[in-house]
Amino acid sequence: MKVSVHTLGRRTGASMELVRTFDAPAHMGTEFLSVPEGSPMNAQLRIDAVSEGLFVSGDVTVQVRGLCVRCLEPLDGEYTATIEELFLLPEAVIRAVDEGDEDAQEMYTTDGEILDLEGPFRDAIVAEMPFQPLCSPDCKGLCPTCGIKLSEAEEGHSHDVIDPRFAMLAQLLEENEE
Repeated sequence: MKVSVHTLGRRTGASMELVRTFDAPAHMGTEFLSVPEGSPMNAQLRIDAVSEGLFVSGDVTVQVRGLCVRCLEPLDGEYTATIEELFLLPEAVIRAVDEGDEDAQEMYTTDGEILDLEGPFRDAIVAEMPFQPLCSPDCKGLCPTCGIKLSEAEEGHSHDVIDPRFAMLAQLLEENEE
């Protein structure tokens, strides 16, 4: 996911549009929802040269697959994440660290020639994904006793479950009623 930005140079105010499709890397997502490896990631970006480096903004659209956390039904969908990331030039990182900004070393960097977009894409896409994806907002989930989908169960579906610790008391109550 590397992009040449050589044409921008280090001229503050210069910009370029980037419309490109990348192949999704492995492990982009969560346990329940992720971008399939190798699937298309459609990016529409603007890259602006600023005094400290390059500012990347725009959108990336991906296909996602996963499971509903309530009923475990397969999910397929499309997500669009917004990218807004500053890539610092090496001298900007040094200057920021000298000024006491400890976070500058953790920011994305560029040499002014190449941008590696994998990290910002991953950060933005995973942040946009729902933490607990659902097949529908009113998904009822599964019956905790028998495992059938509650949306397909008959009205009033339930099970008489007696705590084994109270089973003897229930038996005594039944005998007492007789």
